[in-house]
Amino acid sequence: MFDIQKMMKQAQKMQDQMQEVQKEMESRQFTGTAGGGAVTVVCNGKFEFLSVKISPEAAQDAETLEDLMMAALKDATSTVSRTLEDEMKKVTAGMNIPGLKLPF
Repeated sequence: MFDIQKMMKQAQKMQDQMQEVQKEMESRQFTGTAGGGAVTVVCNGKFEFLSVKISPEAAQDAETLEDLMMAALKDATSTVSRTLEDEMKKVTAGMNIPGLKLPF
């Protein structure tokens, strides 16, 4: 027989774990680089950028710098997204929950 109370407890536990993952992600820092380290950006798990470092060589050409900045930003945000997805999979134990939207 279907035990709704047990299911509700499991859902609450999963929700608590997801909130814990969100909290942890907010405190972590993720680095994105481009051009072999010519441009480095750091952001947290909320996709808030914390720092940018540009090598003097990269600053010589504005067009190249723009491309490197975009690549570094994409690298950092991709890392955050992959990490968040991996952490949420651990919480949901690989369950495919239709309509589940990640918090960020």
